[in-house]
Amino acid sequence: MASLFEIRDMLALHGKMEASALSAALHTPLSMMEAMLSRMEALGKARRVQEEPGGCLSGQCRQCPEGKACLREWWMLR
Repeated sequence: MASLFEIRDMLALHGKMEASALSAALHTPLSMMEAMLSRMEALGKARRVQEEPGGCLSGQCRQCPEGKACLREWWMLR
């Protein structure tokens, strides 16, 4: 399991990463990674950056029945 320091170092090395990429790189379950990233956000150490919906005008395309599955979310250091 990764520590907050390892997550910080990985974000510093790559600039911004998705939670799933961090999870795979640090061999940590995605749910745990999301919880740790949320904690870092609460501490003011990381911030969440969401992609603007550009290709899906209505938000209800065939690939994303939820309306938000096509939106990517990255994490980066503050």
